[in-house]
Amino acid sequence: MIGNLLRVSSAELQAYLADSSQLEARIYQDSGTDPALVDIDKTWDGIVFLLTGNALSEGAHQHPLARVLFSGQLVDEDQDLGYGPAHYLQPDEVAELQPQLAALTATELQSRFNPAKMTELGIYPGIWDEGAEAFDYLLQGFTTVQEHYAEAAQRGEGMVTFLS
Repeated sequence: MIGNLLRVSSAELQAYLADSSQLEARIYQDSGTDPALVDIDKTWDGIVFLLTGNALSEGAHQHPLARVLFSGQLVDEDQDLGYGPAHYLQPDEVAELQPQLAALTATELQSRFNPAKMTELGIYPGIWDEGAEAFDYLLQGFTTVQEHYAEAAQRGEGMVTFLS
């Protein structure tokens, strides 16, 4: 399960909400050619844990920062992009979350990294016993999220997130 983030203009988002097949066509066009689309590999669940201190199945989705990857606002609840429907945030919601993401440092994230609890909660992909290497992997994914949100906020864009 790969986490994906797609920066979208307000007009693009409205088009996808009106006709979700347009979103599917865009994300499954020639992969690797759309600079607005990035993947964070399998770090998505670990990132949610670092942001919220919990697993999605244990209520992390109720934490405001979980919205970064799982907003609860669905483009089309009946559309399956690999592992369920896409979530979205409007441009103003991206602008609201971006400073909170930007404020998180590697040191703070390291202090939140808890391999034992992550294993106990079944946080995907279950590599937490690898210690520092596992944290470095999460940090790389988180940095991609931070950068993508910064670019979206700067451009006045929304965000679509999904698992494939």
